[in-house]
Amino acid sequence: MARFSKPGPISAKPLSVLLGDVFSDAYAKQGFAARELVTRWGEIAGPEFAAHSQPLKIQWPRPVEGQPQEPATLVLRVEGPMALEIQHASDVILQRVNRFFGWSAVGRLALRQAPLSRRERPPASRAPDPSEVAKVAKTLDAVEDEELRAALARLGASIKRN
Repeated sequence: MARFSKPGPISAKPLSVLLGDVFSDAYAKQGFAARELVTRWGEIAGPEFAAHSQPLKIQWPRPVEGQPQEPATLVLRVEGPMALEIQHASDVILQRVNRFFGWSAVGRLALRQAPLSRRERPPASRAPDPSEVAKVAKTLDAVEDEELRAALARLGASIKRN
């Protein structure tokens, strides 16, 4: 009689672990030592600034032998109308970024006016008009289940609205 060994447990790895090196290389080419500055920009800069800006890259000056490392320049993509306000708040943003790094890594901001590359959230769906729901419900006398009839009436009113 042949004995078969029982297969071991399957260990699935999260996609972020498998693709971590790929993304790290892409961020490193833009001067980011860690991708958290990009992925956590909303927490770092604050929602009022993050809604209108995105970090593009960090430009590090070439080190001069015997001299201390100069701070980097953080390049931000900014929506046109907000560029002036973000420029005026650059000290606040620099403090927040340097607090995130834990040292004075960034010394200045450079702004690039361009539309942000983000996906807009679809608008929240509205509840259908109660009068339309009532009209559709009158046509559903054949449906005996009350909850099903109410759900179908809401669906019908929503379809008519669109």
